Amino acid sequence: MEPIGSLKLPLFVGGIAILLLFVILIFFPTPAVSAQRSFHDASVEPVKSASPPERASSEIPIRLKIPEINVDAALEFVGLTPQGEVGVPQGATNAAWFDQSVIPGEEGTAVIVGHFGWKDNIPAVFDDLSKLHVGDKLYVEDQTGTTTVFVVREIRTYGEHDDASSVLTSTDGNAHLNLITCEGVWNKLSQNYSDRLVVFTDKV
Repeated sequence: MEPIGSLKLPLFVGGIAILLLFVILIFFPTPAVSAQRSFHDASVEPVKSASPPERASSEIPIRLKIPEINVDAALEFVGLTPQGEVGVPQGATNAAWFDQSVIPGEEGTAVIVGHFGWKDNIPAVFDDLSKLHVGDKLYVEDQTGTTTVFVVREIRTYGEHDDASSVLTSTDGNAHLNLITCEGVWNKLSQNYSDRLVVFTDKV
């Protein structure tokens, strides 16, 4: 924030300062805006983990199937961006397992993210996620071909300022899988949707 005294600058100098600030914001967006754009803009490659997580390769989830909405998607793995946000898949059709969450089927909360509303009307993996209902089943396959089944318990929408701390963690001793995507109104300025849709599921 500028000092209060700066408001007393001559009108001409103040106008130049405002113009420069506007140019900087347009051509050099803040890290927060850049991170938001990366969730939807395929031209900005999301940050992935440098290497697969240090777990037995056979345990790594490789495919997500949701018959009710015709999803049969390969799973990438993603870590955190430099801004501390969960990374996203590289393209529209894959989903991604957040590798700092548990492996789907283990005690705790596993997290899988996917795109919604991809540009140029290209279908995205989670376009129809909101059409799921409580009781619907989904399936996660690992590299050995073992499939873990989950059932939808709850579907919830979070606004920009809502507390979403329960999405990434659990302490009940059970195995959960939460699916996360975008929802709501597209903001052209921030290149982001207004809400997040989360599907909470439990291991069968």
